[in-house]
Amino acid sequence: MIVENMETVTVSSKYQIVIPRKTRERVGLVAGGQMKMISYDGRIELIPIKPIRSLRGIARGIDTNVEREADRV
Repeated sequence: MIVENMETVTVSSKYQIVIPRKTRERVGLVAGGQMKMISYDGRIELIPIKPIRSLRGIARGIDTNVEREADRV
């Protein structure tokens, strides 16, 4: 596991936190963006939900000429 950045935040009386700017920029979080929250083993992890459109083109340039078995054509 690579920890790129670890910052300290404070939980408000309303149980809210402010995500530091460097962290927001690093993960591409914008106002109104959604995140999934996972809690386990005494930790909380926030995972930004990326729109499916943001994945468009990630396989551009991949070699699609692969040998296939006769029953898989």
